[in-house]
Amino acid sequence: MKAIAERIEKNTVLLEVEVDSELFSQAVDKAYRKIVKKVNIPGFRKGKTPRVILERYVGKEAIYEEAMEDLVPDAYLEAVKDTGIEPIDKPQVEIVQVEEGKPVVFKATVQVKPEIELGQYKELEVAKPVIEVTEEDVQKEMERLQNSHAKLLTLDEGVVEKGDVAVIDFLGKIDGVPFNGGEGKDYSLEIGSGSFIGGFEDQVAGMSIGETRDIQVTFPEDYKAAELAGKDAVFTVTVSGIKRKEISPLDDEFAKDVSEFETLEELKADLTNKLKLNAENRANFVVRRELLNKVVDQSVVEIPEAMIDRQIDEMIANMGNSFASQGLTMEDYLKYSKTSLESMKENLRPEAERNIKTTLAMEAIAKAEDIKPSEEELQAEIKRVAALYHIQDPEEFLQMIESGGSLDYFAENLIKEKTFQFLVDNAKIIEGTNTEEVE
Repeated sequence: MKAIAERIEKNTVLLEVEVDSELFSQAVDKAYRKIVKKVNIPGFRKGKTPRVILERYVGKEAIYEEAMEDLVPDAYLEAVKDTGIEPIDKPQVEIVQVEEGKPVVFKATVQVKPEIELGQYKELEVAKPVIEVTEEDVQKEMERLQNSHAKLLTLDEGVVEKGDVAVIDFLGKIDGVPFNGGEGKDYSLEIGSGSFIGGFEDQVAGMSIGETRDIQVTFPEDYKAAELAGKDAVFTVTVSGIKRKEISPLDDEFAKDVSEFETLEELKADLTNKLKLNAENRANFVVRRELLNKVVDQSVVEIPEAMIDRQIDEMIANMGNSFASQGLTMEDYLKYSKTSLESMKENLRPEAERNIKTTLAMEAIAKAEDIKPSEEELQAEIKRVAALYHIQDPEEFLQMIESGGSLDYFAENLIKEKTFQFLVDNAKIIEGTNTEEVE
């Protein structure tokens, strides 16, 4: 097979493909065997009609058409591979020559991934924020550790205080009518957690065991259940129990109980190091983000509409999956947000274009600098992921990845990471901006 690719417009390629006559003959023979099983011709058993008779009955063109439906897609994919083009849409195919004993010739016009014109991507100047870890930060982390390891004591009497877990029964009504999802029995609610509607937990505070109280709240305008958004409700709440946290003092015994350290000072030092590492990671994230923004801003590309539309569809599909995990449908979201799918797509368009441009820029840099993962790096990444998911046999995991066709996914992620590191290694990084830039 022969294939020639010619760029006829910025993002459009014309493929001229020639398929060997022998392959066409094989495709015609296959088409005959397929059609003959479907056609009843007087005087012949089904499937046994000679080809010459079948051609007279259905026409040679019908057999050729069936052959081409089988031959062209495979030939097109092979031509794409041979020429190295990257289509982003379905091709428009024009048959030029179909005749037994001669090569099949067809043309395919297809939109391809656009070529991006990179601007400067080396020696870029970016500021790296200095994020200080204060004694107050360490103290807050110690207190968080205290709270997470606190014991819950069940009270026999007393009133609900902030930080307590109140065990409650509740029934919510709007205009005197109960609504779906507004009832609960023996529900454990941590007061101050903000997990209930604003104002609810504040009104539970101060209630005693066995007390019943009507609590008035207003659902937020953007509440996920559209039928409740912005409406006033009354919850009849009864406190059946109170659990109070018993917080251990910060001492060596506490350190032994919650960690592998023997002293509180060792625990504190470890927390300090972790906070500093987290701060460094956040600062590095800012550097990467700013470098990428500069690279993208200085690049020029004309993105085909088909590519943008596909990106938008992927973004909407991801949003739909996110809504589903929260018990919502896309229709629910569109209804409560008072928008339409068309408006959503239009609003997502700038982000979609930016995402595509970012991907194209990173791919272009990786190609220009010949950035590829080594076999050792690929193996190490696979072992890292295997360990992350507690997979006992990394070799078996590797075989599963290879058989499932996921090896390219790991390679692409490594290329992306190495390209980011290339940008950092070749940048002029200036230390010392304020922490607000990180947020």
